[in-house]
Amino acid sequence: MLYMVHMQVNLPTDMDPAEAARIKAEEKAYSQSLQRDGRWAHIWRVVGEYANVSIFDVASNDELHDLLSALPLFPYMDIKVTPLARHPSAI
Repeated sequence: MLYMVHMQVNLPTDMDPAEAARIKAEEKAYSQSLQRDGRWAHIWRVVGEYANVSIFDVASNDELHDLLSALPLFPYMDIKVTPLARHPSAI
C-alpha cells in the first residue's frame, strides 16, 4: 500500500543543540535504513520549511504507524498521512 506522508518538524527553540544533533543523526540512520529496504520509497524536502513529503510502500496502516512512531523526531512532528490509489490514467 502506498502512502504520501507530510512531516513537519517542530523542535523546541530551547532544545540543547547537542541533543538536537544526536536525534537528527538517529533519524537519518533510521530513515536511510527504511529507504534501503524499500519501505520509504521517496523523500523530498519542502522548500522553505523544516518538513518533507515522503512516499511509503508498506503492507498496512499498522505497519506505517509503527514505522512513523519509531522515528526519533516523532515527538516533535506534525504528520499528515494520505493513502494513495493507482490513478486510472497512469501508464
